[in-house]
Amino acid sequence: MQAMLYTSRTPLRVSFFGGGTDYPEYFSRHPGAVVGMAINKYVYISALKLFNFINYKYRLSYSKLELASEHSEIEHPVVRCILDHYGISDALDINVMADLPASSGLGSSSAFTVGLINLVSALRSKPLTRLDLAQAAIHVERDLLMERVGVQDQLHTSFGGLNRFDFVDGRTRITPIQMHTASSEALMSSLVLVYTGVTRYASKVLKEQLDATKEKKVDTELSHLIKLTDECVSLLESDNPGAMLTQFGEMMHEGWETKRKLSASVSSPAIDELYDHCRASGAIGGKLCGAGGGGFLLMVVPPENRAMFLSSVTGNTIIPIKLDAQGSVVMNGS
Repeated sequence: MQAMLYTSRTPLRVSFFGGGTDYPEYFSRHPGAVVGMAINKYVYISALKLFNFINYKYRLSYSKLELASEHSEIEHPVVRCILDHYGISDALDINVMADLPASSGLGSSSAFTVGLINLVSALRSKPLTRLDLAQAAIHVERDLLMERVGVQDQLHTSFGGLNRFDFVDGRTRITPIQMHTASSEALMSSLVLVYTGVTRYASKVLKEQLDATKEKKVDTELSHLIKLTDECVSLLESDNPGAMLTQFGEMMHEGWETKRKLSASVSSPAIDELYDHCRASGAIGGKLCGAGGGGFLLMVVPPENRAMFLSSVTGNTIIPIKLDAQGSVVMNGS
């Protein structure tokens, strides 16, 4: 057997507007829509086919090391589920690496699921379209693992780019955002992540929000986020970079104020204090990424305010981000 190493690289994502409307609990009753982008921070998964004489079948290295002889012995639920679901019989050494920590609101769980399915598809010589890849990840997370997740993260990380996704009548419509060069450069030079220092499990944070969604208690807030999604697309596609950036930051702040009403678990006094400090230090606006409760703040900081921002917001890791245009990809080599 010739040894063959496959590696998938799958981007993390930031969501700008519409989060919460990408759950079937909402878009089965009303049209849902989100706008966001894949970023240049990644989850990497490598798989090396093993020779049969080794005394284990699966070696899995992530935050811990596992050795297993059967699918059922693998502790990592996503890996166990995907290998079993796709009937993978090859002996594998699987290694997981990531640019940023998990449970930080950047869609790392879905990026991992997308990346592993993409990798397994390459191992089976049955590549998937980007839409099928995203839908396969949604099926694994929502139907097989019964996770409380929406459906935008899998789409952002599969497709890459800056997109609007609409969820209407059981279908997903993908619309790339068409930005002028100057506007795109202004936006990408202004986006930074600020680490709150708190990790959290999205499924726990989301319980209160999803219960409220099912009971139609937050329909007003979610409808407002849809309105901001519509306005965001028009704004991003305008041709006045300076005005676009200012209004985009202000809209982000408006969206964050709305998102905080979805659940008491979305924010905390410490997060609110950090967010307010970021705005006082030169950020126009921003939001907490993902479901809330911790992770990264996404802040809009104009280039002319960057030096002041960096000197003022100390003690928290600050990470500039750019757009990933490729989505999940698989590289292989002997």
